[in-house]
Amino acid sequence: MAPSRVALRLTGSLGNQLVSRAAATTASRAAPSYLRTTQSAVRSSPFRRVTWRAYSTEAPPTAASDVEPPDYLSEGELHVFRKIKQELDPVRLEVQDISGGCGSMYALYIESPKFKGLTVIKQHKMVNEILADEIKSWHGVQLRTKAAA
Repeated sequence: MAPSRVALRLTGSLGNQLVSRAAATTASRAAPSYLRTTQSAVRSSPFRRVTWRAYSTEAPPTAASDVEPPDYLSEGELHVFRKIKQELDPVRLEVQDISGGCGSMYALYIESPKFKGLTVIKQHKMVNEILADEIKSWHGVQLRTKAAA
């Protein structure tokens, strides 16, 4: 999967070559159309810096059907993944067994539109209710939630 953001920075300092205003303008014209040039950095910085940022054209998943479990998930991770996917329709879901493989502690990242308008505590309570049977046998859980736009 391609990274969502790639940055290339040309800077001038003691160890680097100074980039003049003319070189910065030439560099920005030579850049492909999908790269963005920050001209304000060139004008405001005494070191005359040019920053290019390429943004991925890949859109993030927008529906639960787009969120698929990775191939490397263990049986326990897959069970938790499917249960959360079924109940919360997440746009992003990560499940990881952080107990060394014994299934006693999990790290979860869930981004779902069902969390919209809820406090973080209420979001976590929703997840705890969904995974109540599983959490009883766990030593701990690291839970990060986010409301999807």
